Amino acid sequence: MSPKLDPYRIEKRYRVEPGSEIHLSDWDPSDTAGFDGGKEEGRRYLSGLNQQLESLQELLYAENKHKVLIVLQGMDTSGKDGVIRHVFEGVNPQGVRVASFKVPTPLELAHDYLWRVHQQTPGKGEMVIFNRSHYEDVLVVRVHSLVPEEVWSRRYDQINAFERLLAEEGTIILKFFLHISKEEQKARLQARLDDETKHWKFSLGDLKERALWPEYQKAYEDVLSKTSSEYAPWYIVPSDRKWFRNLVVGSALVERLKELQMSYPAPKDDLSQVVIED
Repeated sequence: MSPKLDPYRIEKRYRVEPGSEIHLSDWDPSDTAGFDGGKEEGRRYLSGLNQQLESLQELLYAENKHKVLIVLQGMDTSGKDGVIRHVFEGVNPQGVRVASFKVPTPLELAHDYLWRVHQQTPGKGEMVIFNRSHYEDVLVVRVHSLVPEEVWSRRYDQINAFERLLAEEGTIILKFFLHISKEEQKARLQARLDDETKHWKFSLGDLKERALWPEYQKAYEDVLSKTSSEYAPWYIVPSDRKWFRNLVVGSALVERLKELQMSYPAPKDDLSQVVIED
């Protein structure tokens, strides 16, 4: 029998301890932490997590005290859009926003690389999801040698300082690396190629990036090793199985929000004697 899913255990299992030296070959992208209930049972668990997240997000919005930043990173087809679609299903969009970071505009390039990122960080009561993030500046920029090594190599410390600033100003930060195997990426790219309705998601540039797989793996290992902190932890999420990927992200987020021990604010007025007339 498959063991009962324990969100706390899941959260701890995939969290990168600060100072750890990460080798992605040690992390199984098809791992399910012994949970063998499969897709259907996984979806039932996710439904429960969705309901908890919906309530916690409403509390976050009503209390208007904390800010939550969720960073999603991963290779092409790792499932960033899928996580947003499934983990946050039913959550009130009034308090949740997705920010995607594309190729920088001329205006953005005229500023430091964190300028455009800081503008998208959450305000009080808000939850913001970064679909890709400031980490592109130590990933894509590094792999494609867009700036010299002496430039991108100092960005780890700059990013840590930036995230510390956000955390000290009340932002809860959770960062998820969606870890897939090269074989699974091939299967997902092939599925897009075989389905005409998914051709819009396929780009020849994806194949060029795939050819740089070893370089990206090394770049991610350095990111995970150098920028996971107590105030902004990384999670290495096994993502070959989409349903389990969603469970890991949902579990980590729900557990972290519970730790805030949020409560609804008291009403501004005394409502004990209020009568609503017919």
